[in-house]
Amino acid sequence: MSETNTGKQEITDRIVSRILSASALDRIFIALAAVVLALLLGSIVVAATGNNPVMFVYALLYGAIGTTSNLSLTLQQATLLCLAGVAVAVSFKAGLFNIGVQGQFVLGGFATTIGILWLTPYVPSGVIGGILLVAFGTVAGILAGGMYAAIPGLMKAYADANEVITTIMLNFIATGVTFYLIDQHFKAANASATNTESIPAYAMLPSIVFGSPSFSVIGVLIALVAVISVHLIMNRTRFGYDLVTSGKQAPAAAFSGVNPKKNIVGTMVFSGMFAGLAGAVFVVMVLGYYSDPGTLPQIGFNAIAVSLLAANNPLAVVPAGLLFGGLEAGKQYIGYNLDIQRQLVDGIVGLIIVFVATPELFRMVTLWRNTRNNEVDK
Repeated sequence: MSETNTGKQEITDRIVSRILSASALDRIFIALAAVVLALLLGSIVVAATGNNPVMFVYALLYGAIGTTSNLSLTLQQATLLCLAGVAVAVSFKAGLFNIGVQGQFVLGGFATTIGILWLTPYVPSGVIGGILLVAFGTVAGILAGGMYAAIPGLMKAYADANEVITTIMLNFIATGVTFYLIDQHFKAANASATNTESIPAYAMLPSIVFGSPSFSVIGVLIALVAVISVHLIMNRTRFGYDLVTSGKQAPAAAFSGVNPKKNIVGTMVFSGMFAGLAGAVFVVMVLGYYSDPGTLPQIGFNAIAVSLLAANNPLAVVPAGLLFGGLEAGKQYIGYNLDIQRQLVDGIVGLIIVFVATPELFRMVTLWRNTRNNEVDK
């Protein structure tokens, strides 16, 4: 019996060791294999409901990359998910759980819209005015997201409040307060819905390549600059070193002189700034006004899965965001063109996400357990 247990333990140790030592290329192949396996299982479910599984898979792929319009939607979603995914990854790297990215995204977009509408009468129209308005609105969104994220950071640092609970609750507060402000103070004249006035057309990011009114390559460039900046900050600066060290070995970081309270607040603010930037890009690239935040896409929540799939690596957020963006575009295409229940499509897309994210989640949990075990041994 003991020999059997020893054999099982050896096999388990080999599997764990293989997972932990997997290279970036290995992990890409694992993710691709997980996608294929999930699509096969999803096809069986589709066939069991009396639908054509081949047509379903084709529609999912065609909806993501089949036309320039579909590809622009994939890139649009990927842009927003990359920015929000970086926000989640920053906090996770520091050992904090910023589940409030959605609320910071909402307030960032709202601040951008109001900032642009307020400044519009004071700047000239045209290209110059558009650049000034986009820059001002983007800064307003970044500041709003960072300041809102500072609230759970301060509560965690100075009152030891659980950031998971506080950030989740602040999501609802952001949605409710923003709805009230739009409905009571910033609602467009003669509007039947809860919408603000539209920002000027010259304050929208121009569509350069795809000709889509809701996507701009400039948005992609903003996301890439943000991703690279976070990567460099986390790997080449003192702030980034303190952030990552605190997430991996908090006692060691404190012993080396890191102020834990200051680090917690700084990390949450840094994370929230990118969530606010995602909200700003959403306004100046996609929406062009602001509406009931309850109807906005759940970018902040989806970004959690993006960050997990990317193992909280800022650079890996890009392919993870592309995958999730493609799934979202494919799902929308199926909803419009195939007679398949929305709940079934959502379930199969969720199945793909689970299959892809599980290996990385297992890897992260294993690393965390090994780190904790090493701390106990010492």
